[in-house]
Amino acid sequence: KKSADGFHSIPYSVALFSAMLYLYYAFLKDSNRTMLITINSFGCVVETTYLIIYMIYATKQAKIHTGWLLILFNGVVYVLIILFTMLLCNAKQRLAAVGWICGAFSLCVFAAPLSIMRLVIRTKSVEFMPFGLSFTLTLCAVIWFFYSFLIKDFIIALPNVMGFFLGVAQMILYIAYKNMKKPGILLETELDKLPETKLDKLPETKLDKLPIEISLCTIHEFVLEASKPKAAEVH
Repeated sequence: KKSADGFHSIPYSVALFSAMLYLYYAFLKDSNRTMLITINSFGCVVETTYLIIYMIYATKQAKIHTGWLLILFNGVVYVLIILFTMLLCNAKQRLAAVGWICGAFSLCVFAAPLSIMRLVIRTKSVEFMPFGLSFTLTLCAVIWFFYSFLIKDFIIALPNVMGFFLGVAQMILYIAYKNMKKPGILLETELDKLPETKLDKLPETKLDKLPIEISLCTIHEFVLEASKPKAAEVH
């Protein structure tokens, strides 16, 4: 569509920031850091790619908002975290402090879909919450939980417990609303199937008697009725 289509850049920015923090956390660890470095390096590349694509097709206002967001979190805050932990903490305290900061932002990443879940409940549509994404989120949380349990790193385990429950909740929500349509609203695919009706063949109607605030659904019903063959008049 070559458009941001109303999506926000906050989830991508927070995910990139979280991956950068986990890279810093991994470099502070003495052992079991290869997996963290590999996965979060890949995560930085993917999230950066998402943000570049978003910046290309987003509106001017969204680009400005995203730019300031990246400067604030991925620039200023990230540098301040490194400086404060390096200057004010010893090695053991530094690892614990950065770990808990990583856990807090991981919770933010997992909590990001809450707004989408609210949208699904409000619109009764799962258009913006694909099942595959929810399933992958749940599976990823389970794998990371067991990995952190095996290496006894409970800072990694904690946010993934929440990620598991959120993923399950999203899948339940998807199953509940996947076949549900809002009453009285025609989907774009259904509109394409409507019979063509020429305006000059529409029956005469006194439009001045129609209410001023007429809904889109009423217009669709009007066109559908006009396209039906007239029944014989009974005298």
